[in-house]
Amino acid sequence: MKALIIRFSSIGDIVLTTPVVRCLKQQKENVRIHYLTKRVFKPVLEANPYVDAFHFLNDDLNETIEELRREKFDVVIDLHKNIRTLKVKRGLNTESYSFDKKNVEKWLLVNFKWNVMPAESIVERYMSAVKGLGVKNDGQGLDYFIPENIQLSNSDVPMSHWAGYVACVIGGSYNTKKLPVEKWKEFVEGVRFPVMLIGGPEDREEGREIAKVDGVKVYNSCGKFDLNESAWLISKSRVVVSNDTGMMHVAAAFKKPIVSLWGNTAPEMGMFPYYGYNDLEKTLAPGLVLLENKGLGCHPCSKLGYYKCPRGHFKCMRELDMKYAASMVEKHWA
Repeated sequence: MKALIIRFSSIGDIVLTTPVVRCLKQQKENVRIHYLTKRVFKPVLEANPYVDAFHFLNDDLNETIEELRREKFDVVIDLHKNIRTLKVKRGLNTESYSFDKKNVEKWLLVNFKWNVMPAESIVERYMSAVKGLGVKNDGQGLDYFIPENIQLSNSDVPMSHWAGYVACVIGGSYNTKKLPVEKWKEFVEGVRFPVMLIGGPEDREEGREIAKVDGVKVYNSCGKFDLNESAWLISKSRVVVSNDTGMMHVAAAFKKPIVSLWGNTAPEMGMFPYYGYNDLEKTLAPGLVLLENKGLGCHPCSKLGYYKCPRGHFKCMRELDMKYAASMVEKHWA
């Protein structure tokens, strides 16, 4: 059987599809898995042994469809579910499966604060897409494989961090999903362990500002390493403190204890760190701390994010208890 899995973006969403990839590969005989995504996200899966081939979304969607037609897929598993994926499925005209995005439920949560979302991870909904193929969730959680050519060593990390560090993911796809610099400074002042700031080139200046708190305790790696190198740094950390962003899910793939920081979004949308068994009610992961300002009448205000807080106060992040976050790092440090 030749299967095409579709997920165009982004880092975290793609990592959250990896249980589907693994379970399909391991539970179906003679299956070859192709993955359609954007070229920029290939590094997320390039070392995944369960993916046999990649296809990339072109500017001309019809050109992409023509390329895919030549592969003669037996089944398409749509884990993105939008207008473009619908066009791809129609163009391939083969058996296809998808999942419930719960858009109505998310809309009710954002606009009326009426929570009718399931307490489970979105991974469980992704897995429902392959239920008809006889594939079941193996409970092993997320996957992230670092390419063999990533050869970081102690020389890439300050000596002050060799015995362990807290990886702090300071970036985010939207400003309203990012903990403000002054709150990171508050956290750094309150934690007694070395801190490694993780982020891209766009986070470099904020990282420099945070590092001013203590130039020895804090190492600003933002912009110095690529995606897989940053994933390696996370894999070597003791505890991870992260905004709701892709690297949070990378940390979950490595089974790291995580202090998860929530701004305009909420765990109830299903994007919380997933270890293979945990939900928000019956089975809470022992190494997971969900830190959010539940007392706000405006939270959550979006399923994605904004350039700035619609109300102007940004209390969802500005009122997070960073002393508590530091105490949770202390608790899970091992």
